[in-house]
Amino acid sequence: MAPGGKQQSTTYCEGSPSWNPDGYLADTERHRRAEAQLANNDLRSAITTSFSLRAADTYVYHAIVAVTLAQAQHAVSLGRSHGLHNWYYGEPVITAATSEASSGPGPGLAPVAPPPPQDIEAYLAIFLPTNSAAMALRNLAANATKGSLRREIGAYLTSRRYVHPALATLRVPRTKPSKPAPANPYLAFHAWASRALEWAGPSPSAARGRPSSHHVLPVFMHHFGCACPSHEALELLRLLADGREIIDVGSGNGYWTRMLRDYHAFHASGAPQGSSVKPTAPAAALPPVTPVDSAQSSWRTTWVRDTLIADGAAYLRTTRGGARDAVLLLVYPIVGGGIAGGSEGGFTRAMLNAYDGDTLAVVGTQNHNGYTGFRNATMDEFMAREHGDEWVKVVQIPLPSFPGKDEALYVFQRGPKAPPPHDETGPQRPVDKHSADKT
Repeated sequence: MAPGGKQQSTTYCEGSPSWNPDGYLADTERHRRAEAQLANNDLRSAITTSFSLRAADTYVYHAIVAVTLAQAQHAVSLGRSHGLHNWYYGEPVITAATSEASSGPGPGLAPVAPPPPQDIEAYLAIFLPTNSAAMALRNLAANATKGSLRREIGAYLTSRRYVHPALATLRVPRTKPSKPAPANPYLAFHAWASRALEWAGPSPSAARGRPSSHHVLPVFMHHFGCACPSHEALELLRLLADGREIIDVGSGNGYWTRMLRDYHAFHASGAPQGSSVKPTAPAAALPPVTPVDSAQSSWRTTWVRDTLIADGAAYLRTTRGGARDAVLLLVYPIVGGGIAGGSEGGFTRAMLNAYDGDTLAVVGTQNHNGYTGFRNATMDEFMAREHGDEWVKVVQIPLPSFPGKDEALYVFQRGPKAPPPHDETGPQRPVDKHSADKT
């Protein structure tokens, strides 16, 4: 165990004393049952199956709203009623009537018809471990009708995707169906939500309305976390760490930590942790992933048992002496300020001030909805404005985003590790390994 802090409880899921992540992740039959239930839009059964919960479960999931599984399932059954699937809006039309205060998403905004299923599938294809994310994104944009929502989504995500050309040797390996990537159940639940709630990805049309969500999101957040990792994101973090420790500060329930550990084990032994195949290399030989969290938030499900309960900045500066030789990962850093307490952007600034290493990875929003980091700036805008003379952005890739959200993985480097600054407006090179022989 890494130095400092104290260990978290080993109760993995409230209301299910027998559940543990090792058994769950290795249970392919349980995953198949849950995915079949999701195909029938039965979220409630899929969650109770996945986490061994009672059918009459009454746990209240507190996040954006407070809901039970039964209430979330009811919201799913309502479909498009009450604007529950209104994610996209047309250009505003200002009239004398709409210039008055409005209780809708904004003056003069009208919802756009939901995307067709084939466009939703094209968006989800970006995140399949068997696909090249860059090529799937190219197909999303290229195979779209001019003026369509799909064309807009493809153009938007393409404009946001960035990989520094100095990473020309970096290749994200694709997996084969016969030898799949480590289990990432959040990805299956995200794909279901996109289909059931009619979401084909973020775009300017989605950013026009007031920030919106759905009753399903608190359930996902409590069981999996605030943001869903993709195969490409996990592989890029593993490759850029290059055998070094990753310190996951603000690790929450540890889902990203667990996925990163499983990816390390997968490449070391050919089998993820929790599988029936034992690693050929001892666990101590794997690059460490250290979860650190203040425990200010509560989660129904916990994915690791060794989270260090500590203030992140104090841990980095005092316990780890700046963590010079480690990669720093911040997943969904809080904004702070106002009723949340502290100063706006204070968490992210404190982590940067305490960290002496050369590789910073941040999972957060890539629009201006103010959900992570800073109220009125994205992470790359903040870094360019306040740290542009020191840090260089090397990666920005889209992540599977819950309906109404717009998440990305950012990676910044400095010092000898950092490549020279580069104009991001040029064509972007795909990052993938066209053969899967090393997976």
